[in-house]
Amino acid sequence: MIYSRASGVLLHPTSLPGPYGIGDLGPSAYRWVDFLSESKCKLWQVLPLGPTGYGDSPYQCFSAFAGNPFLISPEMLIDDQLLLQADLKELPVFSTDRVDYGEIFSWKPGLLDTAYLHFEQNGSDSLRGEFSTFCNSNASWLDDFTLFMALKDAHEGRSWGKWETGLRSRKPANLIDARKNLAAEISRHAFRQWLFFRQWHKLREYAHQKGLKIIGDIPIFVAYDSADAWSNPELFYFDGSGKPTVVAGVPPDYFSPTGQLWGNPLYRWDIHKASGYRWWIDRFGATLGLVDYVRLDHFRGFAGYWEVPGNGKTAENGRWVPGPGADFMNAIQAAFGDLPILAEDLGEITPDVIELRDSFNLPGMKILQFGFSGPDNPFLPHNFPKDSVVYTGSHDNDTALGWYATAPEHEKIFYRRYFGRSGDDFAGDLIRAAWSSVAVMAIAPMQDILRLNTEARMNFPGKETGNWMWRMPENAMSQEIKRWLLELNYLYQR
Repeated sequence: MIYSRASGVLLHPTSLPGPYGIGDLGPSAYRWVDFLSESKCKLWQVLPLGPTGYGDSPYQCFSAFAGNPFLISPEMLIDDQLLLQADLKELPVFSTDRVDYGEIFSWKPGLLDTAYLHFEQNGSDSLRGEFSTFCNSNASWLDDFTLFMALKDAHEGRSWGKWETGLRSRKPANLIDARKNLAAEISRHAFRQWLFFRQWHKLREYAHQKGLKIIGDIPIFVAYDSADAWSNPELFYFDGSGKPTVVAGVPPDYFSPTGQLWGNPLYRWDIHKASGYRWWIDRFGATLGLVDYVRLDHFRGFAGYWEVPGNGKTAENGRWVPGPGADFMNAIQAAFGDLPILAEDLGEITPDVIELRDSFNLPGMKILQFGFSGPDNPFLPHNFPKDSVVYTGSHDNDTALGWYATAPEHEKIFYRRYFGRSGDDFAGDLIRAAWSSVAVMAIAPMQDILRLNTEARMNFPGKETGNWMWRMPENAMSQEIKRWLLELNYLYQR
C-alpha cells in the first residue's frame, strides 16, 4: 500500500474566502495551505477542478482535462502585470458567504479578457514563451476544448447537440472554417487555461513545500455537453445525430423510488479496450499532473453500471451492465504503477465491486454518518479495515450537525451509547472518532470542523440548483481551530 497514516480537510477552492465572489487560487489559498500545514494535517481534498456548466456542478464539467477559469486569482494576475489595480475598481458587491454564480459569470470573463488584452499588448517575452509552450504541450485536449468553448459562445451557450449538423458531427470543412473565424475567441480560451494551470501548479508546489499532498477527484462519467463527448463521439453510445442512446443513473432504492437519472452518456467500453484505454490513461495522467491522489468517483460503475434508455424519464427501466473491471484497472496500473486511487465504493455494493477494489489494494471509503444502525454496521470505527479512508461526511452529505438535527431518534440514541457522549458536540465527536480510527486516512469537511449546520451544506443530490455555493468565513482559520486539529493529529499520530 502506498498510503501512510494521515489526516486532512475537504474544502473545494470555490469555498475559500476572498473579495472576488468566489474562492480562487490567490492569497487566501496560500493562507489555507499554511493553516493545514501548521495544524499538521497532511492532506487537502478538493472536488473536480474542471470548468463547470449548468447547475455549477464540478461533476458536470465542459471538459475532463481543462481547469476552471473562475478559480483564477485577480491578485496573482496583478503580480504578473497582466492586470492593473485600476482594472478592479469596478468590483461588484459580492456576497462573502455564498458564491453567486450568476454575478461571477457576468463579471469575471470580462476581467480575464482585460488580462488577455494586456498580455497581447504588453506581455513579456518570458510570459509569451510560457503560453506558447503550454499550448503546444497540451494540444491533444486543448485544441478541441478551446474550439468547443468558442463554438458554445458563438451559439449563446447552447449544447453541442443543438448546433448545426456540420459542427455537431465535426465535418472537417466546418471545423476548419470555425477555427479560422473564431481564432481570437479560441486564443482567449487557451489563455484562460494557461492562467489556471500556471496558478494551480504554483499553489501545488507551495503545498508540497509545506508537506501537504492533494487528493483530487475523477468522476466516472463526463457531461454530455462537454468537449470530451463532442470530440470523441466514437467512445460513447450516440446515435447518428449525436444523441445518447443510453445514459447513466442508479436504480430505485429506499431513498428514491424512481432511482436517479443522471443523464451522462455511457462509454462504449469495447472501443476503449481496443485503443488500450488511451483516453482514460490520458485522463488519469492529466489529473495526476494536478494532484497526488485520486478519488475515483462511482467506483462500482467499473464493475457494473446501471444503463437507462436515452429517452427514459426516470431511472426505473434500466438494467445492470458489466463494466470493464480488472482489464481496465490493469491498463491503468501498467501506465502508472502503484495506483494512488481512493475507491468511492458507496451505494449498492456487490461482491464483484469488493473483489475489484481489493485485488488492486485500493482503500475504500467509510462515512461515519452512515454508521449508527447497530454494532455490526461497517461504517463504525471498530469495523474498519486499515486500508480505508474515513470521512465524517462527504460533499454529498448534510453537515454533521445538520444530520444530527434530523436523524432518526434511534440512530441518535445509538450514537450516544456508542461514543458515551451527550450529543453536545456531535461534529467534534465524529472527527475525533475518524482521527482515532485505524483507517489510514481521515478526512473531515471544513464545515464539520467549524460545527456548521445544514445551511453550509455543499450539495444536495437530486436538487438541480442552489448547490456548490458555500464559502468559508474569513475568520474560520483561527488559532483555536488550528490548536484543536494539532492536538488531534498529535494524539492519534496523523
